Amino acid sequence: MDVEALRTFVAVAETGQFQIAADELGISQQAVSKRIATLERHVKVTLLVRTSRGSRLNLDGQLFLPHAKKVLAAFEEAEQAVRPGSRPLRVDVLNRRIAPAQAVYQFYRSHPEMSLDAVTLNNENAAQAAQAVLEGTVDASFRALPVDQVPAGISAERLLDAPLELLVGPGHPLANAPWARPADLAGHRIWIPGIRPGTEWAEFYQALSEAFGLSIDALGPNFGDEALMDALADSASLATLVGSGDRYLWPQTHDLRRIPLREPTPVYTHVLLSRAGDQHPVLSALRDHLRTSGPRTPDDVWVPDWINR
Repeated sequence: MDVEALRTFVAVAETGQFQIAADELGISQQAVSKRIATLERHVKVTLLVRTSRGSRLNLDGQLFLPHAKKVLAAFEEAEQAVRPGSRPLRVDVLNRRIAPAQAVYQFYRSHPEMSLDAVTLNNENAAQAAQAVLEGTVDASFRALPVDQVPAGISAERLLDAPLELLVGPGHPLANAPWARPADLAGHRIWIPGIRPGTEWAEFYQALSEAFGLSIDALGPNFGDEALMDALADSASLATLVGSGDRYLWPQTHDLRRIPLREPTPVYTHVLLSRAGDQHPVLSALRDHLRTSGPRTPDDVWVPDWINR
């Protein structure tokens, strides 16, 4: 059924004049007549009685009118539901502890009037997250995705670089170092539970370990962040890597140390993926916020070769 024909029928029914209805709708009187005729053919009954003074509803028209109004109201609600800015922006931040989640949180604190929903597609790799964006499961996703792997229909912009830091307990040999080189980590076990084969972060840490001769593994069960913090506090040899913007909490008695890495600084790059041409106003505002308020990237950085290819 033609929604515009329904809208025209309601306008004629309420004004009683084809010309007045035409003026309200911004179309010609002839177009009004054609729409009414199309509607009457569709429902297979006459709805209006033409008179010398205009038109009026017959019995079938009187019965049809309230239903036509309900259909128009439902259609307008459906349009409103998908209109850009009418619903919260759904952003995949991958993990609520890491830099993308913290950046989106700071954006929301700066713009509490913005409506958004932070979700974590932590079981999907970058390609699967990009597909979720294409399908509309989420509006945007932060991923480390090479330019040549960005699918058609996806807009990708590198908006958030997370410099890595070493996280160790007080008994670790590097615990009191003001900073360290990636090469200084050779020979130390770096434990990053949760690395899964086939993910972009697994590929990132593999490239990092090969570039600097590091021992990075995810051996053993992953009992969560708290268990990792406990293990670091109790060990004089275990370390892990975190982003400078990541937010991890531990008891004060753990006395864990975050050691900046320099010469060069390994950087985990987060690319914001969104559907090409998406006009959601919150997405535009988020991009502007990240462009102007993101952490400063050091001059001497290391990223995997595949980031720039």
